[in-house]
Amino acid sequence: MTQIPPINAAIIPVTPFQQNCTLLWETTNNEGVFIDPGGEADKLIKAAQDNNVKIKEIWITHGHLDHAGGAMEVARKLGVKIIGPHEDDKFWLDQIRASWEKYGYKNMGEDCIPDIWLKDGDKVKLGNFEFEVVHCPGHTPGHVAFINREFKLAFVGDLLFQGSIGRTDFPKGNHQDLLNSITQKLWPYGADIQFVPGHGAMSTFGIERANNPYVSDKAIGT
Repeated sequence: MTQIPPINAAIIPVTPFQQNCTLLWETTNNEGVFIDPGGEADKLIKAAQDNNVKIKEIWITHGHLDHAGGAMEVARKLGVKIIGPHEDDKFWLDQIRASWEKYGYKNMGEDCIPDIWLKDGDKVKLGNFEFEVVHCPGHTPGHVAFINREFKLAFVGDLLFQGSIGRTDFPKGNHQDLLNSITQKLWPYGADIQFVPGHGAMSTFGIERANNPYVSDKAIGT
């Protein structure tokens, strides 16, 4: 568990792809959100209960099956709204069940219908704190990141990883858009921003800008 007073975050890997779902909550009132509940709804709900967290919303970075496949079940069981991603990912959200079946899994996830679409410059709230919404196409056309400057914390889905970047060989993916999203939209937030990726270990924008073989200043030629 990562503690970032006055908010806490617990990263809970879900689905066969071990996607990082984050349980994020404010410690003053124990109100929280799930970010990218890709599956295993009961496991996620139990994690919230174990931490005495009352879930208020679900935030989605993008429409892929392992990030949004459990959102409808969690929302239905907890009576909360699904927020995001950008509407350009609707086509992905509409085929979650079919996408899982292509991987050989039946009844793994549900097609997702968000209550609110997000766009660049929007804000989402966790109690008294706001996270900026940054539209970052490339991995998918409607991908967004959630960033809080005060806590120097970002949730970037499958944009950026420790030592790597997101795939762009899926339908409507675009490699140059992904590079631009990372270098032009994420890097300006500063080197000390710690981020939770969609898979794997956390890192910082500064470490990746210095060392990532795909988007470091050296790799980009800046």
